[in-house]
Amino acid sequence: MTRKHDAIFDDVLSDLEGVPDASDRAGARFLKRTTAISDRLAGEIEEKTLRWVDPGRCRMWARHNRDYALLTEDNCRDLIDGIRSQGQQEFPAIVRPVDDDDYDFEVICGARRHFAVSWLRNNNYTQFKYLVEARQLSDEEAFRLADIENRDREDISDYERALDYADAVARYYGGKQKAMAERLEVSQPWLSRYLQLAKLPQAIVEAFPNIREIRERNARELKPLLSQSDTSRAVLEEAGAIGREQERARAGRGSFVDAVTVMRRLTRAGKPVQPKPEVDGKVYRRSTHDKGIAVVQKGRKVRIEFEAGMTKAQLKGAFDAYLSAEFGD
Repeated sequence: MTRKHDAIFDDVLSDLEGVPDASDRAGARFLKRTTAISDRLAGEIEEKTLRWVDPGRCRMWARHNRDYALLTEDNCRDLIDGIRSQGQQEFPAIVRPVDDDDYDFEVICGARRHFAVSWLRNNNYTQFKYLVEARQLSDEEAFRLADIENRDREDISDYERALDYADAVARYYGGKQKAMAERLEVSQPWLSRYLQLAKLPQAIVEAFPNIREIRERNARELKPLLSQSDTSRAVLEEAGAIGREQERARAGRGSFVDAVTVMRRLTRAGKPVQPKPEVDGKVYRRSTHDKGIAVVQKGRKVRIEFEAGMTKAQLKGAFDAYLSAEFGD
């Protein structure tokens, strides 16, 4: 506050009791500044520098755990509407500087926010900018930061997370699952399930409408079927057939096979064919390769069974064979 403002302030409050003089107020301001500095030195206050930037100057980190290509107006609609109604982006994305003529930053956390602001700017809301916090991060630190932010988010699919973990365990932790689990503060069994999901054969992945619909439990259900050569072959053949159906749907020739149906067809294909139960009684047929009739005798009664699809000639031949056996030619 300037001396002129102090004089006006004193004049307005001159008739009130207990009004501190200018020296008292100056002392109070000094104490307030001193307290703030002390808090920062004690680590109780942390100041961050946020920036409003053009999203076009930000690229996605190459190992970002979200597939940016899968972001659409529909699956980001809640965020687009929220930013538009608030008048600005409320929570900053985490970025790091890059040495690139075309970009100033790469996005570590905040792909959906980037998409939402970009969409708004491309749809006549050019006043919006991208709020970011720039940090100096190693790749491993960037991986852990992105994982912490997105681990419990439902809009990151299990399969996207699995691929991210599979890359990270080799890239940052020397292939040591235990070391990675300790660094992420998760259990080894939990991490192991996601690493197993990342190993799904490509034919299985392509059988789903898109990777966002592949769940961790799907890998658990398919694992016993894929571990045996005979059932694995049948499952992969069925996956290939479903994949071709999905490809036709992407080309506009038919409907997509939903994830539930995909899993039902794959598990059914992997189940061993149960042998047909032996038919009670004796079977009579016109020739060796024909369908026949089964004749079962219980006491003084005889039951004759045959398939509904048999032709008249097959039935006549089978009955002739039965009558010939019973009564002779």
